[in-house]
Formats: sequence, structure tokens, C-alpha cells
Amino acid sequence: MDRVPALEEPLKKLLGGPTAKVMADQLDLHTVGDLLHHYPRRYEERGQLTKLAELPLDEDVTVVAQVADARVHTFNGGRGQRLEITITDGSGRLQLVFFGRGIHKPHKELLPGSRAMFAGKVSMFNRRMQLAHPTYAKLAADAAEGETDDGADIASWAGALIPIYPACKGLESWKIAKAVDAVLPSAQEAVDPLPETLREGRGFVPLPEALLKVHRPHTKADIEDARQRLKWDEAFVLQVALARRRHADGQLPAVARRPAPGGLLDAFDAKLPFTLTEGQEKVSGEIFDDLATEHPMHRLLQGEVGSGKTMVALRAMLAVVDSGGQAAMLAPTEVLAQQHHRSITEMMGELAEGGMLGGADQGTKVVLLTGSMGVPARRQALLDLVTGEAGLVIGTHALIEDKVQFHDLGLVVVDEQHRFGVEQRDALRGKGKQPPHLLVMTATPIPRTVAMTVFGDLETSVLDQLPAGRSPIASHVVPAQDKPHFLARAWERVREEVDKGHQAYVVCPRIGDSAEEGEEKKTAQGKKKAEEAETADRRPPLAVIEIAEQLRKGPLQGLRTEILHGRMQPDDKDDVMRRFGAGEVDVLVATTVIEVGVNVPNATAMVIMDADRFGVSQLHQLRGRVGRGSAPGLCLLVTDMPEASPARARLNAVASTLDGFELSRIDLEQRREGDVLGQAQSGVRSSLRMLTVIEDEEVIAAAREEAVTVVADDPDLDRLPGLRTALDALLDKDREQYLDKG
Repeated sequence: MDRVPALEEPLKKLLGGPTAKVMADQLDLHTVGDLLHHYPRRYEERGQLTKLAELPLDEDVTVVAQVADARVHTFNGGRGQRLEITITDGSGRLQLVFFGRGIHKPHKELLPGSRAMFAGKVSMFNRRMQLAHPTYAKLAADAAEGETDDGADIASWAGALIPIYPACKGLESWKIAKAVDAVLPSAQEAVDPLPETLREGRGFVPLPEALLKVHRPHTKADIEDARQRLKWDEAFVLQVALARRRHADGQLPAVARRPAPGGLLDAFDAKLPFTLTEGQEKVSGEIFDDLATEHPMHRLLQGEVGSGKTMVALRAMLAVVDSGGQAAMLAPTEVLAQQHHRSITEMMGELAEGGMLGGADQGTKVVLLTGSMGVPARRQALLDLVTGEAGLVIGTHALIEDKVQFHDLGLVVVDEQHRFGVEQRDALRGKGKQPPHLLVMTATPIPRTVAMTVFGDLETSVLDQLPAGRSPIASHVVPAQDKPHFLARAWERVREEVDKGHQAYVVCPRIGDSAEEGEEKKTAQGKKKAEEAETADRRPPLAVIEIAEQLRKGPLQGLRTEILHGRMQPDDKDDVMRRFGAGEVDVLVATTVIEVGVNVPNATAMVIMDADRFGVSQLHQLRGRVGRGSAPGLCLLVTDMPEASPARARLNAVASTLDGFELSRIDLEQRREGDVLGQAQSGVRSSLRMLTVIEDEEVIAAAREEAVTVVADDPDLDRLPGLRTALDALLDKDREQYLDKG
């Protein structure tokens, strides 16, 4: 029988059941290879004290510190005992607490002046940070016979540098280090994914040596050698996966779609009341060039909120209709699909009434298809699609259903890509006679490195100019808790805007009906969000229904105030949006259902309640709903969070810039990058363990160039078995499917 490769050996065979189970359940580590690629987060130098001042609340941490004092307190009339130990590192102090019978061992061992590694979850008690019942290991100079409390030889911690591993409850850093010691000999059998010429040309150490150096470095130079090499592995293997995908797409057949002279596109351009921006012209040219080829276009169109992406996409759709094909736009919500349908038919005028009385000769039919449509309207829309009567269709995921058939689908436009599963996008692409061209739009600006990884199989076009006539948006943070009069002034500003004939949005994080409240309680009991740990006993998020009622009776009394949220009936939602668009509603109190695509130029003010509960990109998206006309926009970010909190820093960043690309960098720096290949962009395990897409831009760009060269020369990697193996390991079944479907 063939021997299992050393790196594929299950951990339970080497480490025993209990340890392997915790590693599998908590850290998603199952094989020797998984553990070898579980790299230290940082390294402690013997004698160097960790900064206690920077400990994150509610997270498992490992610290190296010195005992300052230890005291036993009694309570319950002397029946209970509590040991309180204060540790210090020069930058701050932290309290350790042990209760009951658990106090005897630490009381005897952790004497003032002794130094140890401590691990536990950081909690808050009486406004002071503490570790309750932490596990600990005394360090060499202080421990009996040079051992830790669990018998591990401290000298095995690689001379002067102690690796600190990402840990979890039940498995502290030093226990992971012990497990790594057990599997480290297997590193010699690691298969090198880099082609030899590339490795030697860039002066990288071999992979087995890099693994040894990252886990057991003797010098800081060892760590740097290992990190550079391992970052390149991750960047290169990922870029090879994407380059192979692009190469495979380039081999697929597609129908070339060229606009007909004097056709629908020319007629549409002739009636435009404004000139396209230079950026729109440039990006349209790139798209038309792609559409004219006999291979499917795969292009990402990204741009600032309000930069005119819909106009560019519409012109591409009209070019495809000109060539005899059909174009479909897929929107993530019914509100957005209806909004797109309304704005596109308005922009096209009689050109959207093909085959109807009064319609233009070059016109076509524009149909809407959503899940909540009545049977007769739905039946007619399906008929218009299968006969080819409708050249354009705008819809939600209802477009993907089996019943929906096209006459000749030539282009798929996906709006707000991050809201669609890969399967949904793929199902729509499968409805063409040949693979249709694909245009993906996102209004969330993406840093170049993320575009090269998350969307690495797509060519990228960027719209960074705003159309003429767009107004600036002033943004301010309103600290409602510290300065209640600021909130009162915010409502006065809304009234002032309405008095000038304008309209306003008020956004809340929650709807506020009873069913939802029950769910909220369950969620809160099951999982406390990290952001909410910033203050103790935080109140529930503010809700649309309650806030609307308070505003009607209080500061906005007498104004025409309506609500909008995702649980309303589709007809009711559409009616509210139509009346708001027509100026019949002064203030719209809504959830984030208005986040994308909603275009009401007369709306100039937005108040976002509990703004700290939204992400950076989401706040930027919401803000983009105002300032869409000639009058300046105003966005007020209301929060109860204290001035020194990370949440306030996030809001200050949003208020200080309108540059979506800058904000997207801040957003990415503040949250985990997640799995850049998987659909969930915030999964527990990431295929990027060493590489960071913001800081390592040069590595990613260079790896992309090398990957393109390698794949062009050997698309199936027949001459590079090591790279093929690494690719197979990266692309487990789910990720392979992700790349296949794109």
C-alpha cells in the first residue's frame, strides 16, 4: 500500500485525540501540513516585555510579563478565597484572578519578581482589564530545572526567540509550539511549489528551510528569510490559480457583439442631455473592444459611488441589443431592480418601447422580472424573453430560475458582485447558447491588490471621475451621548433642508418588529459581537419603526415621514420609493435597503443612527445616496461610542474623506481579510496566512507577472509537479468550484 505523504498525515496520529480535536474544531488544522503552515503571529525575545497597554478586549492572548505583587482576598465571611496577581511589562499593568482551590499552585509559584508566559481571555471587571484563571508557564531563568509548569524544556523554544502562535481556548501558544516540535521533522518532505529558476533567480531559501526558520528561528534574519519565501508561495500559487482561470476563459467561444451604425446605441447617445465624462468614454471603449472579440468578456467595473457605472453598463447592453442579442442585469434586491428598471426606462424614453405604439423604430422592450410579480405580468415577461421581443431584462435572482429562457443572451451585467453567490452568477451565464459576455459592477472601491486577488480572473476598469453637476458631501460625527445638543442640532438641520424644498434619509440598523427582536435576543445570547465589547451592557441597536415614531411626535413633527425596510410587501416598498422620488415624502426612515442604486437627486441630507454598527464601506455607500443633484449633501454619523474607542476612529475616518479607495484600504486594515478565494470573505480560515493584501502589493504584482508567464508556457503545469501539488492543496473542492464558476 502507498505510504501517506508525511504532510498529509492526520494530526491525531502524532499528537493524540484530545489535542488534535481542539486543533481541528477551533483552528481548522487537520494534517501535519496544516500545522506546519500555522505560523507564529509574532516572536518574544527573552527579557523583552510585551506591551500590556495594547491588549484587545474579549480575545485569547499570550503575554510575557513579570509579577509585581500577589494578594489573597477572602469573601463570603472568610468562606471564599480569591488570589489577585498584578503583572507588568513596563507599558501597563494587568490583573490575574484565581478563585477557590485553584489559587494554591499559582500562589506558591508566581512570586513577585518572577517572569512567565500567561494565556487567557481578556475581560473587563470594575473597569479594569483582567485574565481570569489564566494558564501560565514560568520562563527558564525562574523555573525549576529549566522547565515550564507542564514539563516542556524551555531551551526548545529556539534560543533567544519564543514564537507566539495564534491560539484558542484550551490550546495555548506554548502547547501549539510543543505540537509543532513533534511535526517539524516532516518539513523536510515539503514539496517546493516554486519553479527552480524562479526560486534561485529571486534568491529564496528552499521551502523545508523556510518552514524550519519560521517556527524555530535563531536570529531575526531567519524570520525575515522565511517570511519573504512563504509570502511568495501564497501569492504565486494563488496567482497561478487565477492565471489558469483567465487562460481557460480565453479558450472559450463567444459571439462577438458589435453595435450597428445608426442603431439603438447611436439613437440613445444622440438623445443624452449631457456629455459622458472622459472616464466613462475610456471605460466604454475597453468594454466595446472586449465585446467585439470571439471570447467571453470577463470585466470588473468599479468606481466611486455616483461615478456613472449604470450609464456605462447600459450603453454596453444597448450595443449587444444592436448586434441582435439580449442583455440581462442582475440586481441583489427587488428595490434595486425596480430602481434600475425605472431609471433605465426613463433614460431611454421611447427607445424602451420597442414594438409598442409610439415606440421608436430602433427601440427594444425593457422588462422587469422579480420573484413577487403577479402571474400575468410574469408570464408576459417570460414570453418577451424567449421570443427575443425584450432586448433588456432587469431582475433579481428570479432571473436564474429554470423557467426563464432567453432567445439569445449575449451579456450579463451583475450589479454589486459581493452580494451574489458564485452559483447564482454561473446559473445565469449558463442560459446563453454560448457563454455570454460578463460585466461585474461594484460601487465598493477595491484596492488594486484586492482586485488582483479576489477578482484576479477579471480584467479591471476603474471610474474615478464624478459626472459634472455632482455636489460635494459634508460629513460630521455626532456624539449623541457626550453632547446631546449636537443630536438636537442634527434634526434642526434636517428641517432646514426640508424647508429649502429638499428631502432627507434617516438610516437605522434594525427594523424593530417583534419577530426580529426575538431573533436579535437569541443572536445576542449566542454571540457577542467584538464591536459591542467596546462598552459594557450596550443597548440594542436603534430601529426604524421606533425612531420613525419618535421623529413624527418629536423633532420632525409635521414633516411627511415614511418608513422603508426589507420586510415590507414589494408593492408597498415600490410605492414608498416612487413617492419619495416624486417629492411627496420629506423624510424616509429606512434600513440599509437604500444602500445601493437608489437615486433621488433632491435628497440632500442623511442621518445615520448608531453609525458605529455599520462597516466603513457600508457607510460610504449610504452616504453616496445624497449629493446626487446640484445642491450640496450632508451626512451626519450619530454614535454613542466614547471618543477614544476604535469605533469612533472608524467614523472619524469616514467623515474625513470622500475617497472610497482610501476608505477601502482602512476597511481592509481593520478587519480580517478572510479567504480571498472563498465566497465568505470573512471565514475563520484563510488561504492567506503570511501574505497581507494591503501591505504586500509589490509581492502580489510580481507574483502575478511570474504566474502569467508560467501558465502561458505550461497551462496544465505538466513540467511543474510541485506547483500542481500546491495548487491541489489550495483548491479544495469548494474553492475549485469557486474558480471554475467565477
